Formats: sequence, C-alpha cells, structure tokens
Amino acid sequence: MTLAQVAERAVTAAALADDRASLLVHGTDRTGIVAAVASVLTAHDANIVSLDQYSDDPQGGEFFQRTVFHLDNLKVTLPDLEADLAAKLADLGLSYRLNDLSVPKRMAIFASKSDHCLLDLLWRQRNGQLPVTIPMVISNHPDVAEEVRNFGIPFFHVPSPAGPDKSSAEAEHLRLLRGNADFVVLARYMQILSGDFIAGVGMPVINIHHSFLPAFIGAGPYAKAKERGVKLVGATAHYVTEDLDEGPIIEQDVVRVNHADTVADLQRRGADVERAVLSRAVQWHSEDRVVRRGNSTVVFV
Repeated sequence: MTLAQVAERAVTAAALADDRASLLVHGTDRTGIVAAVASVLTAHDANIVSLDQYSDDPQGGEFFQRTVFHLDNLKVTLPDLEADLAAKLADLGLSYRLNDLSVPKRMAIFASKSDHCLLDLLWRQRNGQLPVTIPMVISNHPDVAEEVRNFGIPFFHVPSPAGPDKSSAEAEHLRLLRGNADFVVLARYMQILSGDFIAGVGMPVINIHHSFLPAFIGAGPYAKAKERGVKLVGATAHYVTEDLDEGPIIEQDVVRVNHADTVADLQRRGADVERAVLSRAVQWHSEDRVVRRGNSTVVFV
C-alpha cells in the first residue's frame, strides 16, 4: 500500500465523522450542568447524537460527561461554539475538552522485536477500525522494518545504547515526534522511558503490559505466573507515568488457563489478550472516551 493510499483511507474514515464533535466535561457535580451544556449546543443549532454521564456523588462529587453532537459547517462554526462553551462552563467551575471527530489523531508507535501488537495496530488502522493516522513507527531494533514499510508507514531505527543513560536515543525520539504526533503507543517497546522523556514529550503515552497489573510486574511475567499456578492471564493498557507500570489504567482483560499450560502456552494466550486490550485502549483514547482522574480513569464505552 502506498502512502497516498494510506492517506486516502484515513480521509475516507474521517469523512464518516464529518461535522461531528465530542465534548468532555469534568468538574464538581451540581444542579444544571446537563441543561447548561445542552442550552449552548441548542443555541448553535447543534444536534446531540449521544450523551453519557457519570457522577460519583450527586452531592458535590465529581461529574463527568461525554457528548457527541452534529453541527453543520462544523469547522467554520466551532470557534464561536467553543467560546460560548468556555464562558458557560467557566461560570460552573467546569473544565472541558472539545474535539472535531473528523480530524483523526496522529498515533506514533514505539516497538522492539516483538511484533504482534504492532502489526495488529497497523492492520486495524489500514482497515479503518482505528480512527487514527500513523505518521511513524520507531524501534530500537531493525527487525520489524520491512513489515512496517509494507503498510506504507515510515520506519525509524533508533538504537538504545547499553547502560542506564538513554538520553541520546530519547533526544532523537523527541525530535522525530515534535509536531508530528498527538499520542504515542508502546507496542511492546522493551525500554523504560525516563522521567525527562515523559516530562518532555508533551503528549499521552499508552503502554500495554503483558500481565494483569498489579500482579507480576517486571521481567518474565508469564514465568512468574506459571510458578504461582495462576488460573487467569491477562493484559493491562495504561497511560505511562514516571512510576513504572503504575499509570492510570484504560483497559484490562483476562483469559482462563490451567495447570497443563506451559509458559509458551501462557505467552501465546496472553499475546491474544494484549492485542485486543491495546486496540480497545487506542480506539477509546482516539475517540476521546477517556478522562484521566488522578491515577485512574473514567472511560465512556
């Protein structure tokens, strides 16, 4: 597939969301929030397509709302609508995020030698299952270069030097990402990101962890799981923070195993779960369905 074909497919997928936007609202619960949002949208002749809300306590708890609406000539009218929303929601002490759903987010992928999550994301994006574009894949190994380029995606090999100092590689990562991506996915990228990188990247980073957190953190989780005689193996997709494998969780899933399964069996079953969990997390993030709430999330699905 050529780059032109990839771009054409992305444009086709985006056309399905033409003149639709999502609005995420978050703040302290109080009377009148839903009515206030609806009144602004109505004043601009916007038609609400879907609305989901959650409050952990109607008496002053945290309130979350996701609204998808259709508005003719969205790109032209969106600035005026946003100005009115900003004024109204500020009066209510609410924060918000407004996004044009016809503009797919740009997802950069970091990978290493393992390719099952990487290829699954590339395949889903090519077939219109993920509303994203993929400007690049970056890897510390060249092993997956040919497969990535077969999808028409630019591939960059950035070796990771031995030892704890990864600053030179991370500086190149930041140079490649700057202005070219909206979020990063670690598709089994087997390097630990430094706090300096996380602070400097300026965009969300999503990781897939090959175990059901918080159990079996670190290297060799399936071997550890086998030693413990687990009856379930799973995967966790989460946002990356400076605390290793402890960022806000977006999605998790498990599959049953038994005493007869070998470590290789656990890895194979786990890989299937990893692909599914990561693709759902990417889809939900790219559709603005996720609200971070401290070290947890609210996910509207």
